[in-house]
Amino acid sequence: MHPTLNIAIRAARSAGRIVMRSYERTDRLTIESKSPNDFVSEVDREAEAAIVQELRSKFPNHAILGEEGGQQGGRSTEFEWIIDPLDGTTNYLHGFPQFSISIAMKYRGQLEHGVVYDPLREELFTATRGGGAHLNDRRLRVTKRTGIGGALLGTGIPYRDLVHIDAYLGMLKALLADSAGVRRPGSAALDFAYVAAGRLDGFWELGLSPWDFAAGALLVTEAGGTVTDLAGGDCYLDTGNVVAGNLKLHAAMIQRIRPFLGPNLRA
Repeated sequence: MHPTLNIAIRAARSAGRIVMRSYERTDRLTIESKSPNDFVSEVDREAEAAIVQELRSKFPNHAILGEEGGQQGGRSTEFEWIIDPLDGTTNYLHGFPQFSISIAMKYRGQLEHGVVYDPLREELFTATRGGGAHLNDRRLRVTKRTGIGGALLGTGIPYRDLVHIDAYLGMLKALLADSAGVRRPGSAALDFAYVAAGRLDGFWELGLSPWDFAAGALLVTEAGGTVTDLAGGDCYLDTGNVVAGNLKLHAAMIQRIRPFLGPNLRA
């Protein structure tokens, strides 16, 4: 395992301990609203601080982009860490058992390492560019589903900004037809990890932030899958609009999504 990935794993586990320590007493947490339907708790901030401390101790010059702390510049412009200390905060605060810690590292703009950690189930998803994706010690591969028929898909329903809700609902209706169903568990990082692990055949969502899925995107590609924006391009980290799956299923999903791309919806 790459030494840098080991540091990311250590940081994720440190955050996981903080997250689990408060899981049975979420009613006592201090919770703030960042925007409508978007919450942050003291656990989010403590977990991010633990991740940053771990990364800074080994890589003091690296830049860090965190969901809570924003851009924290280092002297190096080549290395950037992208972290979500608690992906699925709303789930967590409601006791809904689907949340994770996500840590990714980019080198010269390219995703290099990724960790998605589910502290509740003790599932550690990891990937290094060119080194494959793993769940604990097991190698991961995306499914071989060739089309929408029988596919189990994951998604995230827009809830912060409803400007594209009609386009999204059109996509949902089109992708739901012939599929085995659509799931909306509430942690995009885990959704991507589940695509990499073959638990979901494919996934799409609008309006994600980079920290929601940077690590997950690397997991999918290293498990043999494809991740693009809604038009099949590579701007997904910029737009936050994303489609993931194996090559053939991904193409089938893009085909059904394409009619709903209008001038106001960036691919």
